[in-house]
Amino acid sequence: MSGSIHIQPEDRPRLNSTFVFRWEKSQGTFVLLYPEGIVKLSASASEILKRCTGESTVADIVAELKGLFVNATDIEDSIYRFLEVSHAKGWIGH
Repeated sequence: MSGSIHIQPEDRPRLNSTFVFRWEKSQGTFVLLYPEGIVKLSASASEILKRCTGESTVADIVAELKGLFVNATDIEDSIYRFLEVSHAKGWIGH
């Protein structure tokens, strides 16, 4: 792939079916499971990915997370960057 994807407000990100998103009690965190391994997710990454169902737009996800993380600064830019990285890693499609 050459170049990077630019996530747009109207995009509806969806978790790639290769990955299983779930709470891992032994790890105390949400994880992405895939045939080759596991990705431990931060709380903010988990909150973003749990909303990547293909139903909500990125604008909807941003609005919801702004309400959840009211004291966070630059949250919108961080969400877009995370979604772009997640897309590049194949975790999500849009």
